[in-house]
Amino acid sequence: MDFVEVQRSDRVATARLSRGKVNALNGAVVDQLRDILRAWEGDPEVGAVVVTGAGRFFSFGFDIPEFLSFNRAQFTDFLRNFTDLYTYLFQYPKPVVAALNGHAIAGGCMLALACDHRIMVSGKARISLNEIGFGSSVFAGSTEMLRFWVGSANATAVLVSGAMYPAEEARSLGLVQDVVPEERLAERANEVATALAAKHVAAFASVKSLLRRSVVGEMKSREAEAIREFVNIWYSEATWANLQNIRIR
Repeated sequence: MDFVEVQRSDRVATARLSRGKVNALNGAVVDQLRDILRAWEGDPEVGAVVVTGAGRFFSFGFDIPEFLSFNRAQFTDFLRNFTDLYTYLFQYPKPVVAALNGHAIAGGCMLALACDHRIMVSGKARISLNEIGFGSSVFAGSTEMLRFWVGSANATAVLVSGAMYPAEEARSLGLVQDVVPEERLAERANEVATALAAKHVAAFASVKSLLRRSVVGEMKSREAEAIREFVNIWYSEATWANLQNIRIR
């Protein structure tokens, strides 16, 4: 089953997460999104990418009910796969715009942070790294991407509070760059993507790499240990009990 819908308009390609009501992330979603991005990376007709969600959610994060059936080894494999995806997306040579059509929570927020520009709808939508609220940690890569965009002080506030930020507050923190009404989201995402696609291809890729190379190095050097720590906390008695009560479908 396809959980990522694709669309092309001129030189802008759109990948739309489409899995259930909340676009929950699992191994199939991660694999499909990566395969699509790799194909577009090598396609000279694609100048920029938009990542968005179907329905009223960008993504509510991991499909926790599915992962409750995983043993430690299976879950660790998924986490490696997921963190590899956002690391790849963070250093993707072409411009990537996240069009946040609704809630971007936890893993969904991490995918958004890996993009070059985030546009969020006003209203009820929230963006958050809320893992601490149910007794979970985050990853080295997600921490470094967050710090890259919002600075250390704001990153600390976001991660320790686990707060759910509306669009205007998210913009003030640097979590998103644009806030638009729902009916303007697709248009604005296309505008930004088209403008970025007009940049010199090799120059854009070079500048992006130079800006992020040290961050990516830090992400990669610490990620394996962060995943081990994440798994230990995830399967701890208190966190495991909290996870049983999460319903996302």
